[in-house]
Amino acid sequence: MALSAEQSGRLARLLTEHADRLIVRWTEIVAGSLRGRLSQAELSRQGRELHRSIVDAGQHGLTDLADEHGGELRAVLAELSASRARQGFSATETAISVFALKDALLELMEESKDADTLRDFVAYSALVDQMGLFTFESFVRTREGLIADQAEQLLELSTPVVKLWEGVVAVPLVGTLDSARAQVVMERLLQTLVDTGSPYAIIDITGVPAVDTQVAQHILKTVVAARLMGADCIISGIRPQIAQTIVALGIEFGDIATKASLADALRHVLRLTGVETTSRRARRES
Repeated sequence: MALSAEQSGRLARLLTEHADRLIVRWTEIVAGSLRGRLSQAELSRQGRELHRSIVDAGQHGLTDLADEHGGELRAVLAELSASRARQGFSATETAISVFALKDALLELMEESKDADTLRDFVAYSALVDQMGLFTFESFVRTREGLIADQAEQLLELSTPVVKLWEGVVAVPLVGTLDSARAQVVMERLLQTLVDTGSPYAIIDITGVPAVDTQVAQHILKTVVAARLMGADCIISGIRPQIAQTIVALGIEFGDIATKASLADALRHVLRLTGVETTSRRARRES
C-alpha cells in the first residue's frame, strides 16, 4: 500500500512533533536486539539521521521509497547497511534496526483517537517494510563486495613470488590452482621478473595436491609467458604420484626443466649461472 500525499505529510508532522520520544524509543528497541554491540551514542546518531531523512521525504510528498523524493532516504539506508556489514552484523540484525521504527510508531499512534490512525499506520508500516527490504538488499550487496575483496586479498597472499638468489625468483604454489589463481600467479610472476630483471624463475608445485590437464595447462601458459619476458622456468616439486599422473594423462612439458624438489631446482639454476655450491666445491677439492 503506497502512501498518499496527505498521509506522507501527516507522517512528517508526527515524526517532527514527537522527534525525541521516537528516537529514544527506536534506540532502545534496536539496542536490545543488538545486545550492546553498538553504543547508545552511535545508535542515537543513526536514529536521528534516519528520522531527519524520513521527515524531509514526507514533507516533499513521498509516496513510495523508490520515487524521486526518496533519494536521500535511500542513501541513508544504504550507508546504514554498509556500516553494519563492515562491522560484522548480520543482514537480519540490520533489517530489524529499521523495522524497529514500526514498533516505535505503533506505541505512539495507539494513543491517538483519530479515525484515520489505523489506515495511516498500515500505510506507514508498508513504507517501513520497503525500507527494511531495501536495507537488506543493500546489506547483501555490500557484504558480497567485502567477500570478493577479501577473496582477492587471500588470493594474492596465497601466491607469493620470492627472490631466492640474485637473478632467481620462485613461486611456491600451495593448494588448488584454478583459472583465477593461475591468472594472479602469471601476473605477479611477470611483474616480479620485470622488477628484478631475473633470468630464471622456479615454479614449485610441491604444495599442489594434484595435477590434472587443467592445472598443467595453467602452468605451461605461465612458463610460456615468462619465456616471452626472456626468463627460463624450472618446475619443481614433481613427486612420484604427480609424475605418474602426468604420464597417464599424456601431458608433455617439452623442453621445460623439471626437478623433484625446490632445492634441486635451485642447484640446477645455480649451475646454469656458474655459481659454485658447497657440494660442488667439496667434490672438486676432493
